[in-house]
Amino acid sequence: YRNNYGHLYNYYAVSSGKLCPVGWHMPTKQEWGTLIGYLGGFNTAGGKSKESGTSHWTSPNTGADNSSGFTALPGGYRTDEGLFRQVGDTGLWWCATVHDVVQMTYNSSSASFLWVYEEYGASVRCVKDN
Repeated sequence: YRNNYGHLYNYYAVSSGKLCPVGWHMPTKQEWGTLIGYLGGFNTAGGKSKESGTSHWTSPNTGADNSSGFTALPGGYRTDEGLFRQVGDTGLWWCATVHDVVQMTYNSSSASFLWVYEEYGASVRCVKDN
């Protein structure tokens, strides 16, 4: 799993300040929103961010062209009971604020914000400080 999709972290790890290297930080919901806006808005940002093809994403991987270079992978999520869900179908990335994640799915070119429990595991992307 980790070789393909990386680690999934709960919000306690995200908020610890230990995941991003020095000079980098966990993106805020506003920073995610800026990226989504730059990529044309919620309806197209997922497709422009997702790895193209179906090597990792379930078919049809709608709209995926990775034109942003983000190469989003569908790591799914980990429940508070330790179960891995929606691997191959969904990618979730934490925002710096509790309960907020960005979601992308195999059957949509959109990106959306989603509320999740802080105990759940999701992917992270760090952002370089200005």
